Amino acid sequence: MLRAAEGEDAVENESYDLIVIGAGPAGEKGAAQAAYFGKRVAIIERDRVGGAVTNTGTLPSKTLQETAAHIAQAKDRDDRGLPFKLNADITVEDLFRRQREVVRAHLGVVNENIKRHNIDLISGAARIEGPRSVSVTPAAGAPRMLDAAFILIATGSRPLRPPEIPFDGEYVYDSDSVLQMKRIPQSMVVVGGGAIGCEYASLFAAVGVRVTLVDSRDRLLPFIDGELTAVLERQMRARGVDVVYRRRLRGVDVRTGGREVRVTLDDGGALVAEALLFAAGRSANTEGLGLAEAGIALSASGTVAVDEHYRTSVPTIYAAGDVIGFPALASTSMEQARVAVCHAFGFEYKRQVSSLIPYGLFTIPPISTLGASEEELIAAGEPYLVGRTAYRTNPRAQIGGDTTGLVKLLFSPADRRLLGVGIVGDGASELVHLGQACMHFGGTIDFFIDSVFNFPTLSDAYKYAAYDGLGKLRQYEEEQAGRTAAVPVGKEGGAGT
Repeated sequence: MLRAAEGEDAVENESYDLIVIGAGPAGEKGAAQAAYFGKRVAIIERDRVGGAVTNTGTLPSKTLQETAAHIAQAKDRDDRGLPFKLNADITVEDLFRRQREVVRAHLGVVNENIKRHNIDLISGAARIEGPRSVSVTPAAGAPRMLDAAFILIATGSRPLRPPEIPFDGEYVYDSDSVLQMKRIPQSMVVVGGGAIGCEYASLFAAVGVRVTLVDSRDRLLPFIDGELTAVLERQMRARGVDVVYRRRLRGVDVRTGGREVRVTLDDGGALVAEALLFAAGRSANTEGLGLAEAGIALSASGTVAVDEHYRTSVPTIYAAGDVIGFPALASTSMEQARVAVCHAFGFEYKRQVSSLIPYGLFTIPPISTLGASEEELIAAGEPYLVGRTAYRTNPRAQIGGDTTGLVKLLFSPADRRLLGVGIVGDGASELVHLGQACMHFGGTIDFFIDSVFNFPTLSDAYKYAAYDGLGKLRQYEEEQAGRTAAVPVGKEGGAGT
């Protein structure tokens, strides 16, 4: 209860069934899940609805990738002598116009969803005051105190900003501030070979920026199948990206009035460019929430610790999305929040997040994967075979001009069960869902062989990857029977039909 001044009547706390802190994808979907089942819900948001996904992350960067991919395709067509012409001087307005339109449209959708579910949207900074209480401090006006049966923390994350790097939003950027750039530089250093770094490196290279990508590891995207990332790296290098491995950032110096950013590496070498994008990590948004005082435990990495139901160390308080760490995807964040809410209220509806989580990287070309990679199967000692097909043999890919892509199927030689899918090339993030459906029902590669796909489509590539897999299986079975020379499991061999 809020304390009243002497001589005033006591003011009752505002009561809800669920208080959600943060209106990003996890917060919005978790709130809507509870409201759908008739619960009274409030969302507290100190900035803008939509979170990083809508305002600074997924949608803006993916829209930019789409724009850059179209520019790259136009350049490729022009190089082949086709009657498509591209303005040589791509401006910031050319690059960002569509991104702003998409963000504006999706913000309308988010606000509409909140309103349709009769969710109270409260503006201000939230602080947890107890296992069922949250205070809200607005930008102007008096604080409010809210009570609820349950609390869901969905405050997301922000780019990591090491103090030694002089971020200025003009020459030195993080993945948020780069969306506000006023000019397209002629050259750029990108630090970080993870998803964000690779997406922006390929994006800027596609519009003609000379990009140097620096990473401390020995290959890009180590959580992705190495064969797929090799295709991506070849395409990035073909567009002029210089990839520097096993190097760490040691210092950054903006010189000559901002016309030069000098990046010093740990080997003593230096890189000079017109801009720097630091994209090496993110931090959970936990400051100011009063987590320690409320008894909410954090992990060693500073994210909120949760159990399998997304419940924190305080039983009435749950957390979902980037604030709890890996995998920090918009898709999983939404599902985590739904599962958390269903567990809190005992809804017999959604009890767990699917174990089949597709990964989509919106690089140029894009990559999407599902299930096990070759590296994971080798490490686990699990027998497997590989069926592949190249985009260059697919008529739809030929029409679209992407002849460098690849569809890769990993399957068990014992029962043909699909173990993993990897795709690099146009439409990868959509195509992967066909493999997801097959794996969800315990399907085999025969599903693709038996199916009839529209023609010409990229989906038809699954069929020929599966036929290639059958060829590998036939050789494997002959090897096992001792009738032919050994063919290494998971290596090239056989042919499609």
